[in-house]
Amino acid sequence: MEVNPVNINVAESKDKSRLKIMIVEDDFASSLIVDCYLSKYGDCFVAGNGTEAVEAFRNALDEGEPYDLVCLDIMMPEMNGHLVLEEIGRIEAERQISDSNCVTVIMTTAIDDSEDMIKTFKEGCKAYIVKPITFEKLIAEMRKLSFIK
Repeated sequence: MEVNPVNINVAESKDKSRLKIMIVEDDFASSLIVDCYLSKYGDCFVAGNGTEAVEAFRNALDEGEPYDLVCLDIMMPEMNGHLVLEEIGRIEAERQISDSNCVTVIMTTAIDDSEDMIKTFKEGCKAYIVKPITFEKLIAEMRKLSFIK
């Protein structure tokens, strides 16, 4: 069953603008797929590794334009998704960002392991999608997280 993304309404954010989304993925094809799925709902930015992601996250906060959503792969060179998630949490804690204003993180990974899933939720992610990522899986999580209606 194919879903028509044009018929899905983006939930209004606080400033009534499009979502600001960061896709953190070291596999170019995977990042293109997620970008294709989400670009209808927000402005997507791609970071090719964890180090770039943390820098982009910090810069967005500095500019007063934080990300609404981060889609984060776990297995990446330099800095894996667990470390990125921990660093995002540390940055938000340093800046005293309240839980209600923290970025929402969806883990997107090939790791289909309940222990890893539990670990990421304890680290602060809000959803966990096992690859291959399909439009239906991603949109279902976006609905659960109230990003789209």
